[in-house]
Amino acid sequence: MKSYPKVWFLRHGETEWNAEGRVQGQTESVLSERGKVHAQQQAELMAPILAHNPPCIVSPLKRTRQTADIALGGRDYQTDDRLKEIFAGDWEGHLRADIFKNLPEGITAQSPHMEFYCAAPGGEGFDVFQARVNAFVDTLTEPTVVVAHGLSGQLLRGALCGLSRAALGQLSNRQGCVYVLENGQESVLAVDGHDRDDAPLHRGRHRLRVDRRKLGRAVPARRPHRPRVGP
Repeated sequence: MKSYPKVWFLRHGETEWNAEGRVQGQTESVLSERGKVHAQQQAELMAPILAHNPPCIVSPLKRTRQTADIALGGRDYQTDDRLKEIFAGDWEGHLRADIFKNLPEGITAQSPHMEFYCAAPGGEGFDVFQARVNAFVDTLTEPTVVVAHGLSGQLLRGALCGLSRAALGQLSNRQGCVYVLENGQESVLAVDGHDRDDAPLHRGRHRLRVDRRKLGRAVPARRPHRPRVGP
């Protein structure tokens, strides 16, 4: 497996469309009040990390820039188009509940979010999406803070941990926390409170073991977390 520098990954806070159950993709939606709290939680976690002045790179979409403005404490950051969320084609702006009524063959309401969004008619699809995120990952040369999205984050984290498509699609998509990627492993920093699924978050680390003997399958050390909302 290729060696990568340490990465701190932050998913944007809850948006108004997250709360409504609406597909975002690359369409703009602003943070909800709860999303601003998520970003403030991340700011608490990031303060000691930012004291070492790592470079910060952010998706240019509004919800990630709003999150970065809060979570990074006003520090300067660069944007990179390769970190944008997947383009979800004809589904963007529509409620997932409505989309579920007429799904493409092979996709169900229980499909992983990665497979669901990659099946969107007129959308970006998995191969193009993965290629642009991996192109970004390959530019990393030093410990870096990244603020992006649920699915672009799964691809980034999967690349850093050497995971298969199936395994990276099962990664959690918490908001209000910080994912730490180092030496092919992932841990989660979280403050006391609640994430998107109202599951308790405890201060500390949740280790993720990577068993490459099982084709890159990720095995959480604790009960796996499965989010209810899309990117």
